[in-house]
Amino acid sequence: MVQFTEIPPLHQITPFSVPTMNKNQIHWARPWPGFPNSKGLGSFGDANCMEQLLVHCANAIESNDATLAQQILWVLNNIAPPDGDSNQRLTCAFLRALIVRAAKSGTCKMLAAMANAHCNLSIDIHAFSVIELASFVDLTPWHRFGFTAANAAILEAVEGYSVIHIVDLSLTHCMQIPTLIDAIANRLEGPPLVKLTVACSGTEDVPPLLDLSYEELGSKLVHFARSRNVVLEFRAISSSYADGFSSLIEQLRVQHLVYAESGEALVINCHMMLHYIPEETMSPLSNVNSNPYSFESSSSQSLRTMFLKALRVLDPTIVVLVDEDADLTSNNLVCRLRSAFNYLWIPYDTVDTFLPQGSKQRQWYEADICWKIENVIAHEGLQRVERLEPKSRWVQRMRNAGFRGVYFGEEAISEVKTMLDEHSAGWGLKKEEDDLLLTWKGHNVVFATAWVPA
Repeated sequence: MVQFTEIPPLHQITPFSVPTMNKNQIHWARPWPGFPNSKGLGSFGDANCMEQLLVHCANAIESNDATLAQQILWVLNNIAPPDGDSNQRLTCAFLRALIVRAAKSGTCKMLAAMANAHCNLSIDIHAFSVIELASFVDLTPWHRFGFTAANAAILEAVEGYSVIHIVDLSLTHCMQIPTLIDAIANRLEGPPLVKLTVACSGTEDVPPLLDLSYEELGSKLVHFARSRNVVLEFRAISSSYADGFSSLIEQLRVQHLVYAESGEALVINCHMMLHYIPEETMSPLSNVNSNPYSFESSSSQSLRTMFLKALRVLDPTIVVLVDEDADLTSNNLVCRLRSAFNYLWIPYDTVDTFLPQGSKQRQWYEADICWKIENVIAHEGLQRVERLEPKSRWVQRMRNAGFRGVYFGEEAISEVKTMLDEHSAGWGLKKEEDDLLLTWKGHNVVFATAWVPA
């Protein structure tokens, strides 16, 4: 095996990019005899080859093979610059995450020492103002698709109700709500009283970040609703995904008899949030402080299952579940890497269609993706919160919890299509049984489902 006389120094990187070797400072020969020089690496530049190299690098790090890890690192640094095309930037982000994993775990000590000595591997996540976040969300259908489909389903479900209680579990900090209020304000029978409940401590560490408190956000929403002649009552409950939103569920249970007797419509809106609730691979559940649902005694059930069954007890008018259609739950690093690589190429591919290179918004956008990649690759246990599940698994969970799916009407489909017309031609809509799927170049991206008690 070739021995290196010096560990190659790494430049300090931009907050969201992979460390790049300064080739003028590399004093060692190519990784092994006969290995191509940097000019001969063009054949390594396709996505499939990059994925295989990342897999080999991951295996080398896990097996503590520092020499092989550095050899692959040399190749990837030559073929995947942080300012390259979408596949190169994607690969660059995964390589950075692998180095973070080595630095955190210490399994590949030489590589970890190299990363710690020469690199600042932190990601600079931007904290948005409300106006910035609203504009940011509007750039792409990634979130707007779910907003549009969910709002259409909610409006149909709450028709005729004079009081509507919306429980908003959303990754985007209520950015869906103003459009929903606008639509509610225009009801023929007049606007209802709207109660909005949010979990305020569920996403403080998950991008996109908001630069103001939920109390301030609630005040802005109340003011906006008033401008539309809608009375809005806002309440933020300190509750986290880490324990299955147990505090939120408990308070909703206490109120259940009150709003059930008064004829309130109860809407549970789940937008890209439920996949942060621990699932089966987080066993045993004793890792969580306590079992938050005293009426669920089976320790074999995941918090996700228990959360959905707790929702069913509340007998909601409608539950809307929107999330990304991928599987990032495997305990095996290589399986997760492959799944993430074959899903997260999509945001890198799409960003080239709507944001210029070097723009601040593009930096913010790709920093958020880098955060997701790092969480999937570099972290384990309670720290690994990005645990996406595919639509098929969520559908089965909902059915097992006592819900039945309801279809999206023609009006909802028409509104989604109109929204997609505002974006790049690569976006598409697919109907699958009762559900809607957002696609990019034919690949599933985000699903929208609607449910009522069976």
